[in-house]
Amino acid sequence: MKAQVFRGVNQLSYEEVPRPEIAADEVLVQVKVVGLCQSDIKKIRYPLYEPPRIFGHETAGEIAAVGTDVQGWQVGQRVVVLHHIPCMHCDYCLNDNFSMCEVYKNITTTAGFNPSGGGFAEYVQVPGHIVNRGGLIAIPHGITYEQASFVEPTNCCLKAVTKAGIKPGQTVLITGAGPIGLMFVMLVNYVGGRAIATDLLPTRIEKALQVGATAALDARDPELATKIGEMTNGMGVDVSLLAVPSDKAFFQALDCTRKGGKILFFAEFPDEVEIPINPNILYRREIDLIGSYSSSFRLQKQSTDIIFNQRIDVDALVSDRYPLKELAKAVEQAVSPEPDTYKILIYP
Repeated sequence: MKAQVFRGVNQLSYEEVPRPEIAADEVLVQVKVVGLCQSDIKKIRYPLYEPPRIFGHETAGEIAAVGTDVQGWQVGQRVVVLHHIPCMHCDYCLNDNFSMCEVYKNITTTAGFNPSGGGFAEYVQVPGHIVNRGGLIAIPHGITYEQASFVEPTNCCLKAVTKAGIKPGQTVLITGAGPIGLMFVMLVNYVGGRAIATDLLPTRIEKALQVGATAALDARDPELATKIGEMTNGMGVDVSLLAVPSDKAFFQALDCTRKGGKILFFAEFPDEVEIPINPNILYRREIDLIGSYSSSFRLQKQSTDIIFNQRIDVDALVSDRYPLKELAKAVEQAVSPEPDTYKILIYP
């Protein structure tokens, strides 16, 4: 089968690799579409993992083979493939910190080499732990593979919205109107909040308005905090969601967030970035700083409902489609986006 093999930093090799062989409790899925995620791009462009590996994890496809011990799944079924499932009994899982679970981190889907997601290939092998514990989700009639591939990123964003405790009627600042920021706009509306988005690109500012933002502003506007204050009766926003890894965006959020409000870090910053802050600002204004990484198993049913019942319009997020052979080109476009670049989908 064909796959994009990570051979080193910024080195993707489109090559022939063995089709995975499955054990008795495993399932083989033919990948129909896989989303290009910022975490994939980070793994490709920085020396974080030893090669060779096959990345890709926002996967939807068709079951091509089932192991002899597998029950409830048949060849030909359309499925979403989740690349991580927690153990559900460690101390992290018992405290709902599923993404910190060692099983969650270390057991994943694969297309060969060191298991790393495997979606950037024609076929992906799903381990028994994932098969038996809810890691395959049947795609209902009327939902496309493209729409289904959004189940995992929807969960990640919904987890952040949930951790931030966004309530109906609250106003939320979303820094960055790329694919993740735009999904945040949709999910803030879904929970009854009011979204204000910022970005540097005029097209993304306009796109944020199209998908439901109450307001969308240029992040370089020197009057940004004043304008947001005017929109919030002088209070500031209840919650700020950082969808871009920018220290400037953080300080803007700090200026725009009300006393007693929350700032959530969603985008991952480069390790060398340090943000100096006077702790008394947090103390005196009672600002909560929160981090949200990856997905939550507890939100899987709700995330699936959001996508399968089309409670948000994920089709509006897709801007580009590439064959697997052109993954490197897709990565370059994501890193240096065109004015109308949003979510990029890959087709093996």
